[in-house]
Amino acid sequence: MESPVHQQSFRLQVDGVALAGQWWLPGGGSAAIAATDTSIDFSAAGSAATATASTASTWPPGLLCAHGLGQTRSAWRQTAQRLAGHGFPVLAADARGHGDSARNRDGQAYDPGQLADDLAAWAGTFKRPPVLVGASMGGLAGLIAQSRHACFCALVLVDITPRWEPEGVARILAFMRAHSDGFDSIGQAAEVIAAYMPHRPRKSAQALAGLLARDGDGRWRWHWDPRLIDDMNRDIEQRQAQLFQAARAIRVPTLLVTGGASDVVSPATINEFLQLVPHARHREIAHARHLIAGDDNDAFASAVLEFIHSPGLRTAA
Repeated sequence: MESPVHQQSFRLQVDGVALAGQWWLPGGGSAAIAATDTSIDFSAAGSAATATASTASTWPPGLLCAHGLGQTRSAWRQTAQRLAGHGFPVLAADARGHGDSARNRDGQAYDPGQLADDLAAWAGTFKRPPVLVGASMGGLAGLIAQSRHACFCALVLVDITPRWEPEGVARILAFMRAHSDGFDSIGQAAEVIAAYMPHRPRKSAQALAGLLARDGDGRWRWHWDPRLIDDMNRDIEQRQAQLFQAARAIRVPTLLVTGGASDVVSPATINEFLQLVPHARHREIAHARHLIAGDDNDAFASAVLEFIHSPGLRTAA
């Protein structure tokens, strides 16, 4: 039986960049939060200020949810509600350049290292190192964050591996680049999304509110910085080499969750990852595509809960 859940918005400053997040707290408590307003400076030491995170072995762990490219924290709403209802504090964050988080200033490119340091900063808002639940871009940033800062007690990587299938990623980027001039209405955006994901129920205007923002010209545009597409896809070979190195260094309990109908990962990339991280577990969600939590949240959340309750994670938390 799930317990009542309280939601609480949260702001974080990282090197002057304002980031937005949302807590889902079981029973309305705040035991997992180290602070209600946090400012962290990476510029001096080049390392995350995670001193507020205690290494004490205490149950239950908190969870930090990191979304994929072009998404917002709203992608985790159902998952966070389910996990918090089972007693686990959950924080879902808008990555920089997405949703309610600030964009990089003009001339400042986006790169995976920034997102990794941002995740380490978010981890520092927990009293103890949390479990990272990272989808796609969020999972890759989590790998880098763990290799740099050792800021998580466990990793859940959602339909992403250090090497991915280029055709699947190209399909996603083509959709993201389309309609750069925005939409006349939320209804038009709903039609576009329905055509892209015909297996999903049509999104309501309320559901799209977190994905779109109305500009001064009256048009509705995606709620993320369009510069992200090119910035995050530069120097792919070099970045994949960095991800391979980060994966080899992972020592915490790790779960890879993949979609049975995903075109972003494949048996080859999954097996490669399991060789890089021999202690990792793998769970496939049948019929789910790349956006697993949205395709089958019940199965996904159940897989995460089973992993969290495993003896190995209880020892690491």
